[in-house]
Amino acid sequence: MFHVPSSAWPTILLAAILFGDALISVVPVKLVRDCYRGVGFPADWGWALVYIKLLAVAGLLVGLWQPGVGVAATAGVVAYFVAASTAHVKAGFLSSTFWVNCLGMLVLSVAVLVYSYVV
Repeated sequence: MFHVPSSAWPTILLAAILFGDALISVVPVKLVRDCYRGVGFPADWGWALVYIKLLAVAGLLVGLWQPGVGVAATAGVVAYFVAASTAHVKAGFLSSTFWVNCLGMLVLSVAVLVYSYVV
């Protein structure tokens, strides 16, 4: 059974960054629009990604107090960025956005998962 995270700050950091990501995706900024276009994601479906990110933020924060919720939410964030990275690779859209943002978020979310729930 997984408990609450061993330390709250990594989860709060990940939640804050995801919340910011969701905010810049509501009315997509150029960076987000370029990603959608680069991987062939329909811009009119961007709202779905906003909801996914906001649900992840809620799960991360609830998981600070409810055992098991945080690890599930963090694993979901990892899965989201694995899927995003796969989409980038399959589309051949390997610009700096991919290397810095997409892989950066994947590394951060894996680090939070390991640091908060495994170590």
